[in-house]
Amino acid sequence: MASEHVSNQVSLTHHFLIAMPAMADPNFSRTLTYICEHNAEGALGVIVNRPMDMSLATLFDRVNIALDAGETGGHFSRQPVYFGGPVQTDRGFVLHRPSGEWQSTLRVSDDVALTSSRDILQNMSEKGEPHDVLITLGYSGWSAGQLEWELSQNAWLTVAAEPEIIFAVAPEERLPAAMKLLGVDFANLSDVAGHA
Repeated sequence: MASEHVSNQVSLTHHFLIAMPAMADPNFSRTLTYICEHNAEGALGVIVNRPMDMSLATLFDRVNIALDAGETGGHFSRQPVYFGGPVQTDRGFVLHRPSGEWQSTLRVSDDVALTSSRDILQNMSEKGEPHDVLITLGYSGWSAGQLEWELSQNAWLTVAAEPEIIFAVAPEERLPAAMKLLGVDFANLSDVAGHA
């Protein structure tokens, strides 16, 4: 029965995908991706360790929202915008905690959400909230069964996500930190990668 199949599926929502060293796709080489939604229809996530050469100050300027350099906006202005993935690279996505109430939000866990509506940027500008944010241009998407197939091909390692790695660890340290959750050192990863 179809409904039985769905209930047996392992959901990787609120998990990290760690790209294996053999990852050929340049979009995902050496990336750490946070999965925001995974169900029978497919999966959606954002890459959290690939900062772009653009600051939040520049992004806010482009969307005509004033980000004051004072106490409210200063925390954000120097943060980089991230390459979230190859889908809809002209759109911004805000990964944040706490989740709060916004016009267009995908709730990922009790405290983490992905929002694509402008009201969250307005609130960051005016109130400095939510405090913990990672803003991407674009996202990563998989059609039904595609992520499962890639996992079967040893393209990724998966581990339950630890939000502190996204919001409190420097971008270049996020991939090694996620590897440590698995008890694996990235430098030794090629030795443990199984052969299909």
